[in-house]
Amino acid sequence: MDVSEIAKKLGLSNSKLVIRKASELRRLCDVQFDSSIIGVGEVCKAIICLEIAATSLGVLFDRSNAIKLSGMSEKAYIRSYNSLHNGLGVKMKLDVRELAIQFGCVRIISSVRNGLNIYKDRFVSSLPASRRSTADFTRPVFTAVAFYLCAKKHKLKVDKLKLIELCGTSESEFTAVSTSMKDLCHDIFGIAKEKKDPKEVKTNRDLLDVLPEKRRREDGGYSSDEGLNDSSYKKRKQMEKLEYEEWKSSVVASKNQNKAEVPHKRTKQTRLNFQKKSTETQKLEAN
Repeated sequence: MDVSEIAKKLGLSNSKLVIRKASELRRLCDVQFDSSIIGVGEVCKAIICLEIAATSLGVLFDRSNAIKLSGMSEKAYIRSYNSLHNGLGVKMKLDVRELAIQFGCVRIISSVRNGLNIYKDRFVSSLPASRRSTADFTRPVFTAVAFYLCAKKHKLKVDKLKLIELCGTSESEFTAVSTSMKDLCHDIFGIAKEKKDPKEVKTNRDLLDVLPEKRRREDGGYSSDEGLNDSSYKKRKQMEKLEYEEWKSSVVASKNQNKAEVPHKRTKQTRLNFQKKSTETQKLEAN
């Protein structure tokens, strides 16, 4: 099916620029890789290319109608969209307003934008001077996490898995950025009664690894893989175990020393003295 015919069914027949860009993306997709390998058919490929083109040009796109037209489930469509989007190498943009409308959380738009700006400032100030100019916050995972944390703080229900699929990231990266935001901006994203898992609490140096690029040794850092092995949590647990073993050995040694110093007391058996009955009493009892 031609892209222009699908565009008519999606209400984009008047958007000539979107159709032209979608057609270019479709040709680029055919040249670079076989989309059938990642489970994307020709119709679905055209629909996804139209959505990518519309999103990049700031044109409203009805995804629910697109999913119905593709004949796929919502999860399958989002998965195919992320695969094709990443395969084409197009930078994804996630708009706070569109997320708020989609999840029904319009009243937190200003909170999300404000919190995201504060997080960027604090994050950059934590970096070494040589790395501040290379900090990249254009990835949609930062917007998605800020939106999720603000919604959670305002007690609004948001489907976390659906949000992860929309921003095209992994659950582990989403959790890492979430931990970073809560630690650096707890006054904005944190919840007062929220209990932190000790395994998720990291130092600021560990939190700097949430960016795509890894820290360099010359900047006083380490790679992300090394950071996982030498995290502050593991070091603290090792120190606590070492201190416990030292305390335990000192208690045992002190106990053994006390036993050696205190002499063994000899126990005396109490002697029971029963008075013998007088002969006169015995005679009276006999009578």
